[in-house]
Amino acid sequence: MCPLPNTDSTEERRCLERAAAGDAEGWRSLLAAHHDRLHRMVALRLDPRLQGRVGSDDVLQDAYLEAIPRLADYLRAPPLPFFLWLRALVACRLSKLHRHHLGTQMRDAGREVSLYRDALPGASSAALAAHLLGRECRPSEAAARAELKLRLEEALNRLSPLDREVLALRHFEQLTTAEAARVLGVSEAATGKRYLRALLRLREDLASLPGGLEGLRP
Repeated sequence: MCPLPNTDSTEERRCLERAAAGDAEGWRSLLAAHHDRLHRMVALRLDPRLQGRVGSDDVLQDAYLEAIPRLADYLRAPPLPFFLWLRALVACRLSKLHRHHLGTQMRDAGREVSLYRDALPGASSAALAAHLLGRECRPSEAAARAELKLRLEEALNRLSPLDREVLALRHFEQLTTAEAARVLGVSEAATGKRYLRALLRLREDLASLPGGLEGLRP
């Protein structure tokens, strides 16, 4: 059995080599190590108008099938760490689905989170707000939750696109600082500082809105 990939790149490469040679267990081990974060990325960025037609699992399965015949080429000259390479394939698949199903009805980029250097569909402020609030509340709390969600959306829309993207990558997709830096094309130090500043600005913007931080988690 192929060991699960971890911070030891030697183990991950061994799994990659076995997967490229057709070993299904090696491929399953690789996916098991990265599937949850990829699923969060798709769930965050999949346009809600596609719900019922396309699911996060569908996007991932299509991307995984596309990745398998490319493993040998990837191993010869890896352009990125494996997780980021696989994430890029998932992003490409997601972008194609958005163009195919939505076309000219794509979101207004001026009010959405957008990737700094890539074509991955952005996470809307509505999606970010929903993830910040967590699970659905009881019916008796629905009105208060809706008010909080609108307040969060307004605060998120006040942030710069890059600040919102750093929040999406680090806080929601749970990329490491190093991974987020590679995606954004900036240094790790700049990414870490940008993330902390974005959190501070979000809190300040929330505090300046009617209702302030009332009802929100500390």
